[in-house]
Amino acid sequence: WTSASFFNALEARVTKTIGSSFHIEGAYTWSKSIDTSSSAAESDEYKNSLAATFWPDPRTHRGLSDFNVGQHLVINYVWDVPTPASFAGPWTWPLRGWELGGIYTASSGNPFSVVLGGDPLGLNSVVPFDFPNRLTGPGCNSLVNSGNPTNYIKLQCFAFPNPVNVLGNAGRNILIGPGLSNFDFSLFKNNPIKRISESFNIQFRAEIFNILNHANFQSPYDNNTLFDGSGNRVAGAGTLDATSTTSRQIQLALKL
Repeated sequence: WTSASFFNALEARVTKTIGSSFHIEGAYTWSKSIDTSSSAAESDEYKNSLAATFWPDPRTHRGLSDFNVGQHLVINYVWDVPTPASFAGPWTWPLRGWELGGIYTASSGNPFSVVLGGDPLGLNSVVPFDFPNRLTGPGCNSLVNSGNPTNYIKLQCFAFPNPVNVLGNAGRNILIGPGLSNFDFSLFKNNPIKRISESFNIQFRAEIFNILNHANFQSPYDNNTLFDGSGNRVAGAGTLDATSTTSRQIQLALKL
């Protein structure tokens, strides 16, 4: 009831059909969403949400929305592999009816916050919280080590507040988690049987999800507490320990 949200975006979509057998489509969104609080009506599906913030001063928790994704790209294609008209006869069956498809998705990561453990501010709340201080030393223009799952957060860029009862200046959702890159591939074989009917078809389907077996990591939601309430570094802080997509999955099916 006291929150404000602002969203701006550039959206683009391109479609192209080549001949009668190949169709490709791409969609791209470049956006930014800022608010002072984010949550869902029934339950919060975002692990980066803060359970509580210092609500008397919205400036201390104004930042990127929990659901903000800076860039999002999706490319999909379908190709009905043509068969030369000169191919005739039952012996050409293995060469006919093939269909290839794919969906490639790439996006920026979700924002997340770093916090302190314990109750250094003395809030006496069920869900006490506090931010560390953000430092501006060398190498701290970016707060994450991209591609380093064991030390994703640049811990040297944060410090425990001094004095302890002052709210840290790190702020809400100032870090961006790992991006996503995923390619799903499909291979179909259509086998029309016109002796049964003009439209009868037996289709063999092979679908491979994350065919490149690329590891897409989640943000360190379980390791975003950098210091305990006494200012000691928390073991494992900044470590990526979960993935956002599955490993390569293969699905076979026969469709009538």
